Amino acid sequence: MRSRQLELDTDRHLVTDITDQVAAFCQEGSGDGLVHVFLPHATAGLALMETGSGSEEDLQAALEGLFPREDRYAHRHGSVGHGGDHLLPVVISPSLVLPVQNGRLVLGTWQRVVIVDPNRENRRRTVQLRLLEG
Repeated sequence: MRSRQLELDTDRHLVTDITDQVAAFCQEGSGDGLVHVFLPHATAGLALMETGSGSEEDLQAALEGLFPREDRYAHRHGSVGHGGDHLLPVVISPSLVLPVQNGRLVLGTWQRVVIVDPNRENRRRTVQLRLLEG
């Protein structure tokens, strides 16, 4: 199994596309297998989504509806509404397992691998990649 760790800055964007980095890691091999993408953070998750079509704004509106920036959370450190950031990984997983074929990441036509990060207080993120060829 090969592994790599990426250090990224989400620059306070809700959605950060990491598809190219994951695909490049997969291309270092030449076989079929699975790539595991893991984001070891309590306030961010990973998703597959279409980008550049307005989906980012739709996602932001949906998350604001689920986790409003209000002072209603029992988890109360940080800025107002930060407690909701800690609930995000319950609905947007911190990991993905994706197929790799002939060293290429297999995705649908419009699918992109993205970090979803509503946390305004921490923009430095670590992504762990593991490729299991078989």
